[in-house]
Amino acid sequence: MSAKVRLAVFKFASCDGCQLSLLDCEDELLAVAEAVEIANFPEASSAILEGPYDLSLVEGSITTPHDRERIHEVRRQSGMLVTIGACATAGGIQALRNFKDVASFVSQVYACPDYIDTLATSTAIADHVKVDFELRGCPINKRQLLSLIVALLHRKRPRIPRHSVCVECKLNGNVCVMVASGTPCLGPVTQAGCEAICPHYTRGCYGCFGPAETANTASLSDRWRELGATNADLERVYLSFNSGAPSFVQAARDLHEEPSDG
Repeated sequence: MSAKVRLAVFKFASCDGCQLSLLDCEDELLAVAEAVEIANFPEASSAILEGPYDLSLVEGSITTPHDRERIHEVRRQSGMLVTIGACATAGGIQALRNFKDVASFVSQVYACPDYIDTLATSTAIADHVKVDFELRGCPINKRQLLSLIVALLHRKRPRIPRHSVCVECKLNGNVCVMVASGTPCLGPVTQAGCEAICPHYTRGCYGCFGPAETANTASLSDRWRELGATNADLERVYLSFNSGAPSFVQAARDLHEEPSDG
């Protein structure tokens, strides 16, 4: 076996954006390539080497019976398995299907529904196999990806922040858009990682990196309502990029069960 760490990248239901973040690393990618053997990465090379792999990066959610079986094979081949992106860590925007009748959609969209073999849900990789680490984002932050790979190469736990986007805003010197202009923002309940890019340009956070630890969604919902948002507005923003994230799902359900506010 090569002295280099054998790296594999696998795709499930997703847009490819997160795995392409590795290619976006450009100059840094050369250093990574010197330290690892890219054994399986179809987006980067047509040369596919058989497993096992020391480190597997997995993008995408589980939406079909075939992929539900395939992820177990990926797990068996992987010494360490890391999920990357909102689809892999929280079901992605396609997890909106979890709240609707998928069979009804299939019958209306496809001329021959019998040929469609899909699941009623879109679920995170961790719902099916053991995951060693999750890297959030839609898409992921390429600097966090590099930090993660370097940490794993040195057998250290990755230092990925779990605090909210509000901390990033403070570090960047951004003015709080909710306080200054009454702009609804998910920053207080969203995990850091985007470097607060939306608030930096005076827009509210959209929650791309999923819920922060101990996210107080009830308090944020109250504040949004003070700014004129309805329960329906709040349900839509919680169920977007990370529509399968448990705390965001619970927040949306709590809102749905409240009396209608028009």
